[in-house]
Amino acid sequence: MTDNHTGHHRQAARPGSALSRARSLPPWGLLAAGALIGGLAGGTYGVLTPATYTATSYVVVVPTQKADPAAALGFAQAYGRVATQVAVLGDAQVWAGVPVATLQESVRTATSPDAPMVSVTATSSRPDLAADMANAVSRSLTRHANDTKSSTHVELLPFSRAVKPAEPSSASPAVTGLVGTAAGGLLGGLALLVRPRRTTDDTARAASVPSPAVAADAHGQL
Repeated sequence: MTDNHTGHHRQAARPGSALSRARSLPPWGLLAAGALIGGLAGGTYGVLTPATYTATSYVVVVPTQKADPAAALGFAQAYGRVATQVAVLGDAQVWAGVPVATLQESVRTATSPDAPMVSVTATSSRPDLAADMANAVSRSLTRHANDTKSSTHVELLPFSRAVKPAEPSSASPAVTGLVGTAAGGLLGGLALLVRPRRTTDDTARAASVPSPAVAADAHGQL
């Protein structure tokens, strides 16, 4: 039993074990490794991901002489919800030159609670196509809204056309690399907090382990 007990202590204090290697790492090693790996991953993601361009057009709801000016705000909210419906996108696909499914995935609308205005935003990997899709949906929405202006007593007018964006709206590889570096450093810091540390008991136990020669003599005496 004495031999097995001694072997157990010798195994626990083995210098080449994974626990010993984790404890022997310098505190800054985990932070540096995490930041380096995160930066490389973020930069690679930014390089491999295609750039995205965004273009926005605006239309405004104007009341006619028979309408209450306050009604324009309510109709703007309604037109913002129906702008991405198939009835509107069916005509827009002809002017944009893309399928309806592409418009449904790439076009978003937004309204303001303070102004009777609808914004139509389109995203694409091509800057010219982003502008074409936004303008096509705005044009189709305006046409459908004005077909019923005799009953709604409001008119939808173009306010601002979408222009071809000069710069991508997606993050550049430098930005994604910085984000990855920050995230990797954070994970490295968390790993540093949960890293096993050498305690006083471990040091005392390692010092009390007899050498192989002493252990052999003790075993022979027994």
